[in-house]
Amino acid sequence: VQLQASGGGLVQAGDSLRLSCVASGRTPGRTFSKYLMGWFRHAPGKEREFVAAIRGSPGTTYYADSAKGRFTVSRDNAKNTVYLQMSNLKPEDTADYYCAVDESGVGSYSFDPSYDYWGQGTLVTVSS
Repeated sequence: VQLQASGGGLVQAGDSLRLSCVASGRTPGRTFSKYLMGWFRHAPGKEREFVAAIRGSPGTTYYADSAKGRFTVSRDNAKNTVYLQMSNLKPEDTADYYCAVDESGVGSYSFDPSYDYWGQGTLVTVSS
C-alpha cells in the first residue's frame, strides 16, 4: 500500500486546513474500506504523536486530546482517501503530518506499530 498525503501549508493561527491521504495498492484480500487509517504528527524536537484515526465501517473515530473539538477525521472509501479537517489552528500544531494504514483494521489506533504503511508526510506551519 502506498500513501500520498497532501494539503499542508503555511497558515496563520485560527485558520483551517484540510489534509488528504490517498491510498493506492493493497494486499490481496484486503480492502480500503476496512482499514484503520491514522494521522500522526512529528514536530521538531518532539516525539511523533497520534492525532486522529478512523476505523472501517461504521467509521469510529478517535482523537488526541489536543485535536478534540478542532480536528475532524473522515474517509471516502470510494476514493480510497482519508481526510483530516483542522480548524482553529495553533502554532503548536506546526509539524509534519503523516497518514498511516493498518490493513487488519483492528489495531490499537494510537500505537505506531499497529500501522503497516506510512505516507511521506505533509508539512503544516502555523504562524502566530
